[in-house]
Amino acid sequence: MTSEDKRKAATAAKRKKRSASRLYAVQALYQMEMSGQTVEAVAREFESHRFGMEIDEVEFAEGDPDHFRMLLDWAVNWQAKIDQMTDRALVAAWPIDRIDPVLRALFRAAGAEFLAPGTPPKLAITEFVDVARAFFPEGKEPKFVNAVLDHMAREANPGAFAG
Repeated sequence: MTSEDKRKAATAAKRKKRSASRLYAVQALYQMEMSGQTVEAVAREFESHRFGMEIDEVEFAEGDPDHFRMLLDWAVNWQAKIDQMTDRALVAAWPIDRIDPVLRALFRAAGAEFLAPGTPPKLAITEFVDVARAFFPEGKEPKFVNAVLDHMAREANPGAFAG
């Protein structure tokens, strides 16, 4: 294997871990809302028991703990701002508190990624639409998520969409 092949493999592995971290962040935010557990308790549980776990011979992907923690921390610390961005992206008759709790968790995790530096917004939109497909493989939710996230990303980082 050449050094270029090794670099490409390492980049692909890092992307896979970040993708898994996004899915885990949505699950963790959902669990926090449903159970009332703290961010620290849920983060520890995911990192020690869910990242890379195996259930019934199905192995779950390994997550990127730093990216996972960043998403959770930003989602919790900036929740009011993220919820306001989400509300503005939704039809006025559908405030965030009337949205399915899984979608609410997804919007919060994605909003955290839009506000935090580092990830290009278009990449984050694609990744979180894929997360929506994982939760809602048969429904119209992924298209809805795409539209809401596009609006949120443009508000959070308008310069990324210029030109």
